[in-house]
Amino acid sequence: MADIAEAQHPEESGTPPAASPPTDPSTPLLRYRPFRLLFITRVASTTATQMLAVIVGWHVYELTDSPFHLGMIGLVQILPPLLLLLAAGQIVDHFNRRTILRYCYALAFCSSFGLALVAALPMPSVPAIYALLVAHATMRVFELPVMQSLVPVMVPRAILSRGIAAHVLARQLSVLIGPSLGGLLYTFGAAFDYGVCAALFLVAWVASFLMPAPPGPHERNKVTWDTMLAGFRFISRSQPLLGAISLDAMSALFGGAAALLPIYARDILDVGAWGAGVLRSAPALGALITVAVLARTPVRRSGGLYLFAGFAVFGAATILFGCSSNLLLSIAALMLMGGGEMVSTVVRQTLIMVGTPDGMRGRVGAVDALFYGTSSQLGAFAAGTMAAAISAVAAVVISGGAMLAAVALWPWLFPGLRRVDRPDEVRPP
Repeated sequence: MADIAEAQHPEESGTPPAASPPTDPSTPLLRYRPFRLLFITRVASTTATQMLAVIVGWHVYELTDSPFHLGMIGLVQILPPLLLLLAAGQIVDHFNRRTILRYCYALAFCSSFGLALVAALPMPSVPAIYALLVAHATMRVFELPVMQSLVPVMVPRAILSRGIAAHVLARQLSVLIGPSLGGLLYTFGAAFDYGVCAALFLVAWVASFLMPAPPGPHERNKVTWDTMLAGFRFISRSQPLLGAISLDAMSALFGGAAALLPIYARDILDVGAWGAGVLRSAPALGALITVAVLARTPVRRSGGLYLFAGFAVFGAATILFGCSSNLLLSIAALMLMGGGEMVSTVVRQTLIMVGTPDGMRGRVGAVDALFYGTSSQLGAFAAGTMAAAISAVAAVVISGGAMLAAVALWPWLFPGLRRVDRPDEVRPP
């Protein structure tokens, strides 16, 4: 009878789909169907999201000619994480994660298709664009903790370190492709570009239906404030996790240069919409090269020091980009930013995924997304406001200097993070 029940309700079986026979650590990751489908959803969804970042920024700047409105794009997307992320983490730990992912991509398709319809109007409404961006940001609130929770159960433990690096690689591949594709397709009009984003979300939605069922929740606790705040309590008891997540939030807060790329592309470097896409893709190219190396040779020693070094490179390269008026130098600086951030991201993601039990992954992932997501959108708003008040160059240089100051301060605030050696062997608190 137990076998029949498991066959009828595989999501409740509690057995990870990728956890069967012992695995050769050298086995290619994409040979595993669960991870392959997860990889496809990640690439399709993130490519569409990165395309939207370029399309919306350029479209709104064309409609308003205002740096302040570029900042507003980030500000309106802060609201869903602030309002929903605590509940989202509890929902991810409480219900079937595959089902949640399907609803996420259905909402993403509707919001992208809505943006295409608005762009096709004779006089597109900027408030309508903001409203649809709020819908898209709502989808991201749930998608991020779900994806972070699924990786450890879709990859056998023997190759988990490589699986985490490949999962990050999927994102960087999308960040590389998406902005350039969005900028290139903008020549056919914003409505066509938004339509391509909708098609990519449709691909992710179909892949989520082919994905095998993940383990069901081990227990269905009543949703209370206490259970929703459990992710914060768990992170506060682990100095490496708290230090890594808070430093990542600082990098997002002071990493608002991406929000100002339309200004650099049009007014400083004079390279147009296609150039804006190339600039947006440059950090991803640096990150892609870095994560390809890390996927083959993971960080095995001095993980905390690697994390700090990566953020230091990110801050210094931000200053270099801010001061540059040469396209090639700007691209090189952005690649350095992406490479430095990627070293820190892989270490941080490994710490979170390995150091968090499965029953807490949704809530811990939600807290991580809350820290990073709100800081990123707030950083974009701050960068736009500073650029309007002083200049884009000054805003970017100040952001890079603030990042370097944070890197100098964090090792003393979080010595436990500085002492992390092998991030894939960290134990939950």
